Amino acid sequence: MKSSVLLPCLVLAAMVQTSVRTSSAQQGIDLYKQRCAICHDAKTSDRAPDHAALQLMSPQSIVRALETGSMRAIVGAELTPSERESIAEYLTGKSLRTENVESEKNKGTCPKPALPFSVKPGAPEWNGWGGGSSNRRFQSTRLAGLSAVDVPHLKLKWAFGFEGASLAYSQPTIIGNRVFVGSENGKVFALDAASGCTQWSFQADAGVRTAIILGRIMGETSAHAAYFGDQGGEVYALDAANGRLLWKTHADSHPLAKITGALQLYGDRVYVPVSSLEEVAALNPGYECCRFRGSVLALDASTGAVDWKTYLIPDLPHPTRKSTAGTQLWGPSGAAVWSSPTLDRKGEVLYVGTGDSYSDPPADTSDAIVALRMDSGKILWVKQLTKGDASNVACLQHDPGIRANCPEADGPDFDFGSSPILASLPDGRSVLVVAQKSGLVYALDPERGGELLWQVRVAEGGSYGGVQWGPASDDENLYVAVSDAAISQSATLKGGTIQREKTLRPDKGGGLFALRLSNGEKVWYAPPLSCLNRANCSPAQSSAVSVIPGVIFSGSLDGHLRAYSTGDGRILWDFDTVQDFTTVNGVAARGGALDGPGPTVAGGILYTNSGYARFGGMPGNVLLAFSVDGK
Repeated sequence: MKSSVLLPCLVLAAMVQTSVRTSSAQQGIDLYKQRCAICHDAKTSDRAPDHAALQLMSPQSIVRALETGSMRAIVGAELTPSERESIAEYLTGKSLRTENVESEKNKGTCPKPALPFSVKPGAPEWNGWGGGSSNRRFQSTRLAGLSAVDVPHLKLKWAFGFEGASLAYSQPTIIGNRVFVGSENGKVFALDAASGCTQWSFQADAGVRTAIILGRIMGETSAHAAYFGDQGGEVYALDAANGRLLWKTHADSHPLAKITGALQLYGDRVYVPVSSLEEVAALNPGYECCRFRGSVLALDASTGAVDWKTYLIPDLPHPTRKSTAGTQLWGPSGAAVWSSPTLDRKGEVLYVGTGDSYSDPPADTSDAIVALRMDSGKILWVKQLTKGDASNVACLQHDPGIRANCPEADGPDFDFGSSPILASLPDGRSVLVVAQKSGLVYALDPERGGELLWQVRVAEGGSYGGVQWGPASDDENLYVAVSDAAISQSATLKGGTIQREKTLRPDKGGGLFALRLSNGEKVWYAPPLSCLNRANCSPAQSSAVSVIPGVIFSGSLDGHLRAYSTGDGRILWDFDTVQDFTTVNGVAARGGALDGPGPTVAGGILYTNSGYARFGGMPGNVLLAFSVDGK
């Protein structure tokens, strides 16, 4: 072809490409405004990341969430592949065509030959959510490799960035010389504990926020499997040495089911808690709310086959009444299990905490602690601690149209988001200690049907208040961090549309209590530190607490990780994570709010995630590792 002909052809091709890009971009804008803005811009749901947080994600992550993740049933299933891509490209400002899907594949990869993965007796370990089946979130000095004297000398050892993420919400698990951690974009990593370099990675179908738990593969002398769940309700087992998929099982048929709490492992069974995002779907007045029921599954650890499944609401949902929008409503529903189950190995009993009901009628098993047999899933007893609590995200709105799916009960939303803690009293008796969003902490007798031993109020409580993700205990005390996050709301009229803005209040929430395990006596109280000098922050201490002898670690929505003395609550160490970090894998990373998972400690290193773009919190995408003097 002559150059005189070629030039017009190239110009025409460029014009066509520009026209296609412009059309796609406009489609993305229009679709976002029509289908997504009600939650992400108007901020009717604090569980939805705002526009700024979405911009930090990769387009692949957004497409994956719409295709197979938590947003599929809410909006994604109704979109064509090109429409999902248009929304993702509009939000991130990045093209799926030019974005390198494997961009992080070779970043920070460990040099070859790498040290093989091995688990030797007495090796450093923080396995799963609570560091053990009792969920005490306590680590001995020997396994921690740190003492109270060391803590003031902690300095950053390495940082690892999660590419295309605004949340860092999968608590790191440490086994031997490896760190196992999931990510918002569904990638699971095995990192070298000493350097943070990547040994292997695995791509799950949806985001992974559960802590990962490891156990020996049945019939193998040394091989281990890594078990976790994702935000699409899938459960996985991987070969811990190389990330090879061993099996995958779908936990629940409901399209909005997801796995939030970490799995537990005992013998040849994996125990799976199932929660959902259906209470957010209730924001749509046309949605027939609600039919999800929380459950616990026992899977064969070798094959993923279901041994048993127990719904926490025994009755099937049925049509109840029509909403104010004329939509058919269903119930009972809800009683999701957000947290990791707690195991009594000696008595072979499993304990879970449930959330509220989503719709009328309120279930007798919501906002409760439930005991089940580990071998069969049979419910042994139920201790409901808040009755009549049916609520969903529609109830948090002021607009009557958006409130259409709010149940008549309109409850206080007092979920149990934290795992029960199984502890021993000085006289040898067992006690089950539980903390609730109501702001109350309870001690129950697990051998007498959950009989109440004591209760103490530590917070005002509320949808964002009380105790969110869990306390920790040593042999004497329970250490309880308070959320009580408060959100300021305002409404303005823009272009004929009401725009609601919600921001965290920097003057309310937070604080840390030490309670005597035996009787609930308040031993001491450490007040929160103000964050008036930082925008978009809160002193609320929503994330889970962790403890080693002499020291409690507690993170805050203001981005600070602090170490407190178990003796009197004074601060021993304070690190501000809201800053940019140079990462071992070359990913641009910044810290943000600390919420959800708590720090983990093993082998002389303290690990914490930073970044939580929910409930108005500051986004972030980094895993931080601290050691004495950074060595």
